[in-house]
Amino acid sequence: MFLDDSCLPQGLRVYAIGDVHGRADLLSAMFAMIDADLLARPVGMRRLVMLGDYTDRGPDSRGVIDMLVARGDDPQWGRDLICLRGNHDDWLETFLVAPERVGDDFLRWGGMETLASYGVDTSGPRRPNSELSRELNRLLPAAHRRFLARLKPCHAEGDYFFAHAGVRPGIPLDEQDPHDLLWIRGEFHRHLDSFGKVIVHGHTPDEEIEVRRNRINLDTGAYASGVLSAAVLEGRDYRFLQTGR
Repeated sequence: MFLDDSCLPQGLRVYAIGDVHGRADLLSAMFAMIDADLLARPVGMRRLVMLGDYTDRGPDSRGVIDMLVARGDDPQWGRDLICLRGNHDDWLETFLVAPERVGDDFLRWGGMETLASYGVDTSGPRRPNSELSRELNRLLPAAHRRFLARLKPCHAEGDYFFAHAGVRPGIPLDEQDPHDLLWIRGEFHRHLDSFGKVIVHGHTPDEEIEVRRNRINLDTGAYASGVLSAAVLEGRDYRFLQTGR
């Protein structure tokens, strides 16, 4: 299955949003754009698929998760919101229960900003990871812990398959390794043939939305670029929404 031939069931529109990385301001703007799009172009059924990496790097990871929890609790959106797990979200959850398993990688790649957004004191001399983890556990709202625990590895609609990082070529989509769904890059990006469905993913930032005949990459480095990107999929058509453009 390639993009030119892909299709969603009649009457269904899917909005898929790329990596947010702590930019609650951009997520708020994107939600407003989606709500306006739905008002201007009503549709029978809709889905909102978040592709993961809600946390780290940007200044307000807590605010991002607050917004996603609130939208999930909204009766108008709750059943239509699907939040996938990203590798950074996985790191955060691991840091909460076993900080030694992620070592300094979590903190080095944006975790310090996440800790600060929850009110963890990151000033002064470097504190042990175990101590930082205990303080984060104390400050993390229960609703955020439930949100992290419920993140999904992947999602499929019609001829589209949604995963944070991508999939491993040659493996059926329903048999993918969860680690690949969070982390894969090179082998996935180089593959030119069909994966069985068109893969919609993030994980690897690019200056522009990357559209290939077998995949769409929606990670436009929002935390640094100010451009958060979303795909709008409906029938055989696709288009994009972007903040700051």
